[in-house]
Amino acid sequence: MEVQHLSQKELADRWRLSPYTLEKWRMRGLGPRYIKLGNRVIYRLVDIEAHEASHTHAGTSQPLPCQGGEV
Repeated sequence: MEVQHLSQKELADRWRLSPYTLEKWRMRGLGPRYIKLGNRVIYRLVDIEAHEASHTHAGTSQPLPCQGGEV
């Protein structure tokens, strides 16, 4: 099975936000897990999907419980 990765720009495009926002999130320990290779940052698709799943809400007043302890 091939592991799929997204670059910072690809993830920013996927979520329709600025790449700078992802940089701020990394500095604060927020967002999905990432891999740093030299100056390059990449995100595994499995980590992106886990992060998205952990932020799924059933309604505006009651979020679903977080899976895996990620923020």
